[in-house]
Amino acid sequence: MLLFTAKRVLSGILLLVAVSTGTFFLAHLAISDPTASLLGTTASPAQQAALAEKIGLGRPLLVQFWEWLSHVVLLDFGVSWRNFQPVSAQLAIKVPVTLSVVTLATLITAVVGVAFGMITGLRPGTWFDRIIKGISVVLFALPGFWVSLVLVMWLAVQLKWFPAVGYVTPTQSVDGWLRSITLPAISLALGGIVAVAEQLRNAVIAQSRQDWVRTLRSRGLSPARVNLHILRNASPAALTVIALMFVGLLSGAIVVEQIFSLPGLGQLTNQSSQNGDIPMLLGITVISVVFVVLINLLLDLVLGWINPKVRVA
Repeated sequence: MLLFTAKRVLSGILLLVAVSTGTFFLAHLAISDPTASLLGTTASPAQQAALAEKIGLGRPLLVQFWEWLSHVVLLDFGVSWRNFQPVSAQLAIKVPVTLSVVTLATLITAVVGVAFGMITGLRPGTWFDRIIKGISVVLFALPGFWVSLVLVMWLAVQLKWFPAVGYVTPTQSVDGWLRSITLPAISLALGGIVAVAEQLRNAVIAQSRQDWVRTLRSRGLSPARVNLHILRNASPAALTVIALMFVGLLSGAIVVEQIFSLPGLGQLTNQSSQNGDIPMLLGITVISVVFVVLINLLLDLVLGWINPKVRVA
């Protein structure tokens, strides 16, 4: 198990280095003159030249990359070109917002998706199975931003159960914090619930037809214990989808945070892209890749615990 974990950690580090390096050079190629975006169209050539000198654009690109990489290893992402504040300090404020929404959305996806997948997988072809499949098709077809707007109009504006926009930190009010992230989390989770339920349903149906299931039932095990064994053997498919959904929700948060006015990574990414703030974009990329690596590592460890054959892969 230790060798298995070491291999996954090494592959994660290599992925982090590769994506960070590629993002650095692509960002500088795509944003050839960030001073125009940072200062605006009214800035004079002298002001643009002064800013370029201040942020070090005149140096060779490889020199800039080596300096950035040597600081990133020490968890120093530099300063933002937009406000010249430390990138790390700004990320420390924004990351908890996005992470709280995405975590709650993943939890909703896992709980509801697993419940629907198990019920429909154990009883395929029933009326409940047909209803869930019909709802799944509708939810999968609806645009996420449209669902978000409907939830705002219904649950926030009409019923006033949740705030329509804004974010409350847990230090201010735990209840207010949960209320402020519930609607965004539901908006993100709806598509994931469909995917998890469908994958788990198919896996449960396939496992239920195995000989070992009939053997357990013939030995007199209770239906609940048999279903637990079926869930454990069918869970890798659902766990993989949940892990992929967590990664996908990080990018989906960009749209949701704009709709609900949440001051998270999505909103910061949008602003940084418009302003040409390369250090901030690189910091967001590194943090996002770290989350992806950690989730994939956790997934591999859980799958290795469920199925020891995975460890030799």
